[in-house]
Amino acid sequence: MRESMPAPSAPLGLPMVYLVDDEEVLRDAMAWLLRSRRLLSEAFPGAEAFEAMVEKSLLQHGGRWPTAPSALLLDVRMPGMSGLALFDRLIERGLLPALPVIFLTGHGDVPTAVAAVKRGAFDFVEKPFSDNTLVDRIEQALAASRAFLQSRRARDQVARATGDLTERERDVMRLVIGGKPNKLIADALGISVRTVEVHRARVFDKMGVRSAVELANLMRDQFDGGAG
Repeated sequence: MRESMPAPSAPLGLPMVYLVDDEEVLRDAMAWLLRSRRLLSEAFPGAEAFEAMVEKSLLQHGGRWPTAPSALLLDVRMPGMSGLALFDRLIERGLLPALPVIFLTGHGDVPTAVAAVKRGAFDFVEKPFSDNTLVDRIEQALAASRAFLQSRRARDQVARATGDLTERERDVMRLVIGGKPNKLIADALGISVRTVEVHRARVFDKMGVRSAVELANLMRDQFDGGAG
């Protein structure tokens, strides 16, 4: 008999805050602030350097990056690639749910930042900013990232468990989810009730559930949980 669906994996890695800003003074100040709040950070002087890191990380993790709760503090205006151009590329890669973006803006960039929020940015903070306000929003962004990553991990586990089912077990599972009793499942598949009971028990074991209701809820969450 094949193994049932594994228990939830080990906890996610330590949260990471990424900062992309061309001002070295601001990068140093932010690194100190985040250390004082026991948050890990990694700073980049420009969008190009950060994008290169993202591309490398995606390759290393099979497209599943970030693997730990993460947030990005992103300056709007920078030499070379702008923060908005980098933001567009993150959207194209589908990274925003796992990597919430908080824009750091000057006063003149506020309308632009507001427009970015409407397109999926987590928030914007205007320079000069309050340390407490910024850290509060960073922690909220990290919490959102963590929730998404946990949901994605659960969906991945269900997909793996479903892939481990035999064709007949999938047939039985579909009818169980549809609320059919064993007798009607047996009639529909042309097998005995006893055989249905065996397949049903194996489906429950592999999917890590104890009832048809749990199974239906599990599969509903799988399809309603979104992409990513």
